[in-house]
Amino acid sequence: MKKLKVGVIGVGEVAQLIHLPILESMPEHYELTAFCDISPQLLAKMGEQHRVKRLYSTVEAMLEGTELDAVLVLNNMEYHTECVVAALRRNIHVLVEKPMCITVAEAREIILARDASDAQVMVGYMRRFAPAYLRALDEVRTLGPINYARVRGIVGPNAFFTAQSGIRAYRYNDIPAAAAQDRKERYLRLMKEAIGEATAEEYASYALLLGLNSHDISAMRELLGVPRSIRAAAATKGGRFKTAILEFDDYHVLFETGMDQQGRFDAHIEVFGESKSILLQYNTPYLRQLPTTLHIRETIGEALEETVIRPTYKDAYTCELEYFYQVAVNGLAPKTTPEDYIQDLELFGMIVQAMR
Repeated sequence: MKKLKVGVIGVGEVAQLIHLPILESMPEHYELTAFCDISPQLLAKMGEQHRVKRLYSTVEAMLEGTELDAVLVLNNMEYHTECVVAALRRNIHVLVEKPMCITVAEAREIILARDASDAQVMVGYMRRFAPAYLRALDEVRTLGPINYARVRGIVGPNAFFTAQSGIRAYRYNDIPAAAAQDRKERYLRLMKEAIGEATAEEYASYALLLGLNSHDISAMRELLGVPRSIRAAAATKGGRFKTAILEFDDYHVLFETGMDQQGRFDAHIEVFGESKSILLQYNTPYLRQLPTTLHIRETIGEALEETVIRPTYKDAYTCELEYFYQVAVNGLAPKTTPEDYIQDLELFGMIVQAMR
């Protein structure tokens, strides 16, 4: 069995709590080979903790100095495109965390680089790899005509869950001032390219769509398809809370999202048929043992039958990395492609336009 030599770009919170432990739990598939991060102390700490000796402060240096089969792009979204393209030019497979990028032009640049490469790109939409989600794809076809659906993502702080569970992510205040300034400038430039001149609230709304809500919208698209239009949308609380009505051919979907300080994670998709409904419930990904569940309600004669399906305790990130291995080694077609991601960018732009 081929073992993939993996480089990790960005070893912050999500890498420490999710990706690195999973990669280490799959030694027959992956070998942690190199790390890249702009925080010198964090880089040294993660190298020591995971016994990785090839440590780099720039992506170019890592790609030039190390033989790699694949990279995980886990750094800030403003830098995703250049990292993905740099890896593809060296025929290195890429798993890039959502959001893949900020603008449609960036997405097309990634597609061009992939098409000129012998490598593949997969977007990190782990929710779409959860076994309960795959079961939901089958169940939604049994509903008959859909009357209504709801997509919700209202969550509290990640630290609420990690602190109580004794899970710690290292962070240091040693990022160079020039790097922090560069990120700020890139953010504003790319936001303007994405949605034009806008208010701070509109930029914040778009950023939340890219971050938290790309999971919700992407999963909805695979489950229900692409809406025809956005009938209405509004944002409050500086863009932290949003509501939109998405129009499909003969039904509407209510999309609601927000971030507050409550200790709960409510991310679900509920689809209503005439006599049957399904609800796909996600929990915080930072506690890997919390499963995704599928709830089915069906009226049969005089009885209402309710079923809860928990296919496995295996977390969606593990399922995703198992799939990515098959992409890189056996040529399996990626499920979550750059072309697929463009549909999310287009929907985000439609939501912002409806807000205006």
